[in-house]
Amino acid sequence: MALAYDGPVQRLIDGFAGLPGIGPKGAQRIAFYLLSASDDEAQALADAIREVKQKVRFCEICGNVCEASPCPICSDPRRDRSVVCVVEEPKDVMSIERTREFHGLYHVLGGAINPMANIGPSDLAIPKLLDRLKSDEVEEIILALDPNIEGEATVTYLSRLLSPLKIKVTRLASGLPVGSDLEYADEITLGRALQGRREA
Repeated sequence: MALAYDGPVQRLIDGFAGLPGIGPKGAQRIAFYLLSASDDEAQALADAIREVKQKVRFCEICGNVCEASPCPICSDPRRDRSVVCVVEEPKDVMSIERTREFHGLYHVLGGAINPMANIGPSDLAIPKLLDRLKSDEVEEIILALDPNIEGEATVTYLSRLLSPLKIKVTRLASGLPVGSDLEYADEITLGRALQGRREA
C-alpha cells in the first residue's frame, strides 16, 4: 500500500506517530498543524526539542531529570534524607511534589517490571537504589508505583529484595477516590479500601 504523503510530510507524521500516546490520526493532525503554523512557532518548537536534548540529563543520584546533577531535590539540605520514595518515572516525582506532603528524597527506577515488554529487574535502576541504601541514613523506603500489574510486580519484587536490609518498606495507600460511588469501584480497589481502613 502506497503512503498517503511523500518525503518530509510523511517523515514528520511517522515521527509523531512513534511518540507514546499519539496514534496515526493524531500524528497527522499535529503534522498539518505545524505546516500551517508560523515559522516562529515551528522554530520555537524545534528549539525547545534541541534545548531539552542538549541541556537536560538524569540526576546521578536519584535518576530524576535536571539541568545540573545532582538535581535540586537531592542537593537540597532541607530534605529528609531518612526517607526515599521510589517511583517509576521522573513525571511521578512532579506528581508527588505537587502534593507538598512529601519532604524526603526520590529514586526513579526508569520503568516497571514487565515481562511482556522484556523489561526485567536488571533493566531498572535497582542496583543504584541498593547502593544508596548502604548508608545508614535511609530508614524508610516508600514504594510509590502505579497500581497496575507491572507496578504490583515491581512492588512485590522490591519488597522481597529489601526485606533483609532491616529498612522499613511502605507503599502508598490505595482505595476509593473521594466523591466516587461504591457501585463503580472495581473489586481490587474496593478490597484495598477495606484492607486499608482506619478509625473514623
